[in-house]
Amino acid sequence: MTQPDLHLFTASTMNGWKPVIFLEEAGLDYELTAIDFARKEQKAPDYLKINPNGRIPALIDRSNDDFGIFESGAILWYLAEKYGQFLSQDPKERSETLQWLMFQMAGVGPMMGQAMFFQRIAAPNGHDEPYSIQRYVDESRRLLDVLDKRLDGRDFLVGDNYSIADIATYPWARAWPWAKLDITGLDHLKAWLKRIDDRPAVQKALTIPKPVPAFWGDIDDTEFAAENAARFRS
Repeated sequence: MTQPDLHLFTASTMNGWKPVIFLEEAGLDYELTAIDFARKEQKAPDYLKINPNGRIPALIDRSNDDFGIFESGAILWYLAEKYGQFLSQDPKERSETLQWLMFQMAGVGPMMGQAMFFQRIAAPNGHDEPYSIQRYVDESRRLLDVLDKRLDGRDFLVGDNYSIADIATYPWARAWPWAKLDITGLDHLKAWLKRIDDRPAVQKALTIPKPVPAFWGDIDDTEFAAENAARFRS
């Protein structure tokens, strides 16, 4: 049997779902390898040849001399270029899309990731840092407010079309319950989240490699939160 051109290495995290969403939305065939953090598979020598940083996701394009791509934003950009989807060819709209993609990569992801870390991992493991928690929660909320203002009168972040900027930002913004953020008053953001929630390909992607409903606030997260924190206990 012929192998798919694309081989994705990922896990069920906000960054890990980004390329899965793209691939499902684009209807592309791909092979998936789920990375097991408990077994430190992201640190294995063969994996580090693809992603020297030892993080997920990573992608190999077999049709391009087994070319490897790491960093979720770079993967989305590569796929958009290769398949001509979710990235406008209009120079200004294209630039705007990449600007908002970088906004997610440099701001929304790192800040919300730290809000999650200090509340969901550090504090339960005996490192409660109220100042750090407040700093990252406040900055995450500020960034979501920027998104809310951007979405005033818009269906998507750039132009009239769904793009890699939306794909990159959605899993993080959608995980506001896991970051323990208050999104009261962010009505444009809420409408945008609902708009993307309603896309069947997105809902399918969020089950690959496996669903984590606690991230979205869909279940009582007490048991999952304890298990998650325990995995990082030294």
